[in-house]
Amino acid sequence: MYTNILLSTDGSDLANKGVRHGLALAKALNAKATIITVTEAMYIDYGSGHTSAILPSQDEIDSYEAAHKEHAHNVLKVVRSMAEEIGVSSDFLHVPNSHPATAIIETAKSKGCDLIVMASHGRRGLRRLFLGSQTSEVLANGMVPVLVVP
Repeated sequence: MYTNILLSTDGSDLANKGVRHGLALAKALNAKATIITVTEAMYIDYGSGHTSAILPSQDEIDSYEAAHKEHAHNVLKVVRSMAEEIGVSSDFLHVPNSHPATAIIETAKSKGCDLIVMASHGRRGLRRLFLGSQTSEVLANGMVPVLVVP
């Protein structure tokens, strides 16, 4: 039924619960897993008519990007270990400087994924108490079935 399942994680416990669920499903279906983590671009405040811009230096941008790259590496290291333990053939992707829902939808399309498995929410403050904003966006805008893990 499903041959390539996209699993998304931000490294949170709940997101990794979704990954474990997706890996178990992939194993049961003898499907491949494509596991993605997305890091967003640095927010830059260009100011408005009433405030001045706050522009980071190149060193600050480089530091931000290096920290996100290291975080993504650590997130994928954990899920790589899970996939190896379960015995599921998997690809691992870090999509930097992107909006998570958009990157998830685009990756599902470009990698030929026929199911997306993701947690009901990640780590997004008060909004995480409800269905996660990224999950909601993927459900609303994607063209691939989505399995939401609570």
